[in-house]
Amino acid sequence: MLELKDVELRQGSFQMAADMALDGDTKVAVIGPSGAGKSTLLMALAGFLHPAQGAIVWSGVDITKAAPKDRPFSVLFQDNNLFPHMSIMQNVGLGIRPSLRLSAAETTRIHGALEAVGLTGMGARKPAELSGGQQSRAALARVLVQRKSMLLLDEPFAALGPALKVEMLDLVAKLCAETGAGVLMVSHDPNDAERLCNQAILVAGGRAHAPVTTMQLLNNPPAALRSYLGK
Repeated sequence: MLELKDVELRQGSFQMAADMALDGDTKVAVIGPSGAGKSTLLMALAGFLHPAQGAIVWSGVDITKAAPKDRPFSVLFQDNNLFPHMSIMQNVGLGIRPSLRLSAAETTRIHGALEAVGLTGMGARKPAELSGGQQSRAALARVLVQRKSMLLLDEPFAALGPALKVEMLDLVAKLCAETGAGVLMVSHDPNDAERLCNQAILVAGGRAHAPVTTMQLLNNPPAALRSYLGK
């Protein structure tokens, strides 16, 4: 269970409140107008932004002040964050150990993650030798080896074409079903939200609202979301 208890986030003049609870194994879309604070919410959960007040609680444990590495979340950003001078094996290995001093078991774990995302035999390649879709798969493999309880996705597939994006969303769904991991995904595309997530959080008007079913939110959007979606 993930709980945000009377959380207030501040960045300069920007403020956002959040007070909600959601199951740790659910898949939740984070939807709202540009600049409303969707990515800010994910950064606070990941530990890169500390709340001005309130508490973030995971399975009954207060993690508000925990370091990012000690939280049950792994983050996948839009630009994949692959280091161009490193091989795919090394890039994925960073998810386990930044020093890359990996044990035989950890190396086996990396090979397993690459196989899971369809990159078997490509570990020696550099990112520039992969297609955009393959780079997204490599970034996803780095998330997998961390073996965290929930994936925080900040529009990681936005730059992909429609077919590749669908392929990646389906791969995330498959891998989460296999591992039991939950998902919190920022998205500007309601089709992405519908495809992957059974629940959705609206971020608008300085608040991250409690989750509702995705179809309920999209079929009957409040005014702030309706204008954004062009409905």
